[in-house]
Amino acid sequence: MVSAVSFSRGETALFYSRIAGTGSYLPENVVTNQDLEKFVETSDEWIRSRTGIRERRKAADGETTGDLAFHAATRAMEAAGVEASELDLIVLGTTTPDIIFPSTACLLQHRLGANGCAAFDVNAACSGFVYALGVANAFIASGQARKALVVGSETLTRMLDWNDRSTCVLFGDGAGAVVLEASNEPGIYTTKLHADGGYKHLLFNPVGVSAGFRDGEPNHGIRVMMTGNEVFKVAVKTLDRIVGETLEAAGMDESQVDWLIPHQANLRIIEATAKRLKLPMDRVIVTVDRHGNTSSGSVPLALDEAVRSGKVQRGQTLLLEAFGGGFTWASALLRY
Repeated sequence: MVSAVSFSRGETALFYSRIAGTGSYLPENVVTNQDLEKFVETSDEWIRSRTGIRERRKAADGETTGDLAFHAATRAMEAAGVEASELDLIVLGTTTPDIIFPSTACLLQHRLGANGCAAFDVNAACSGFVYALGVANAFIASGQARKALVVGSETLTRMLDWNDRSTCVLFGDGAGAVVLEASNEPGIYTTKLHADGGYKHLLFNPVGVSAGFRDGEPNHGIRVMMTGNEVFKVAVKTLDRIVGETLEAAGMDESQVDWLIPHQANLRIIEATAKRLKLPMDRVIVTVDRHGNTSSGSVPLALDEAVRSGKVQRGQTLLLEAFGGGFTWASALLRY
């Protein structure tokens, strides 16, 4: 075990941060594989055999990323017994903000009644929540915050090309949140955050404010572009490396991990990471079959489900990891 949170520059933290409460929210609208068969050339068998996904959620008309985040955040704060006025920081991971600015974190802050604390978004695609967790952990570890709200929330169905069967079957909407608080005991042992923009061409959205939109295309050209086979290969190799790096940084080995809580993108990627950790699948939290890939929402959604179902217990060691467009990849090793 380590005696303090460690950083890549060898700095020693002043405090630990620990998860005081978790929460999540899913839109009511369920979209099954059979529903997709009605308007795109695909099948339930094809989707399940390649991804493990059976269904996903789709936000209702007018339901925003901020709406999902609010419900998840409220539940996390209730679980932690924390009032909005006690928050020093809100960090929200998302690639689908309500509007360009203010940030969705700022909109969430006002809605919660936490006006005055620091609040900002983090865009690291599917790694967004773990990135946000790492940022909030650093704020608490350095003494700049005592209580932080960390959220991952997405409405990715708003940027899908529903005629592209290689991508529209993968994604869903949802949000998860945790409240972090300063503690003298672990807590988060270590977080690792990485990125490599050289892989941009394999997974990206081709339009934006500065690059411009494509008015002649459906949805102004806003859509997910992905080379699935190549993304899969890089993801498996990268997550294998970060697992070893994370355990080494914390001075721990695979046998000390009680639960793997991975990004829910593809069941085969999850199984490969579990094999690297020598963990049986009954010690891996899997929600991809029911949620699809909710990007930055996936890890906190899975965490909250595991906590509320009674699987994850206080004192257990959890490994969180994610991989997303950029490419970005990130991990957190913590004692719940």
